[in-house]
Amino acid sequence: MQMDNPWTILSEKDHYQNNWIKITEYQVLNPAGNPGIYGKVHFKNLAIGIIALDQNLNTFLVGQYRFPLNAYSWEIPEGGSPLVNDPLEGAQRELLEETGLVAQKWTPVQTMHLSNSVSDEYGIIYLAQNLEQHTACPEETEQLIVKKLPFQTVYEMVERGEITDSLSVAGILKVKLMLLDGRIL
Repeated sequence: MQMDNPWTILSEKDHYQNNWIKITEYQVLNPAGNPGIYGKVHFKNLAIGIIALDQNLNTFLVGQYRFPLNAYSWEIPEGGSPLVNDPLEGAQRELLEETGLVAQKWTPVQTMHLSNSVSDEYGIIYLAQNLEQHTACPEETEQLIVKKLPFQTVYEMVERGEITDSLSVAGILKVKLMLLDGRIL
């Protein structure tokens, strides 16, 4: 099995960019050697997700309207962190900003590519424990509702398809496995 890149890039053109993304169209020869195009969305930030878990196995969801989906979404606290910054600092900032929580213990639990057929977006999910409540300070673009729920309830929301955000689904399922096999006490 060949693991090398079978695509040949003939040319590339940036079509759009803002503070968060850049969209590039490539003229290519595909793996069969035929001409074609490929579009790529480059993300300028690392995607960060946080499962905040208290000593009673409660966790925190953030509800907000998601403009691209034209729908309301329940998710774990999450956001973006510049690629040049320490991802843990970004996770700490996002947790405080969205929920007002500060955690003393941080564990990276999952890394993932969020949509690797069209983007290079990369994410990391942390487990945050030993929590202290402070004051949340969401960004002006965020109109959030924060819910504290038993982790089992949140897991069941994933099972029923009520939580569909990829970082949230992956993080909740990973933490469920960690609880089942005793990695989280």
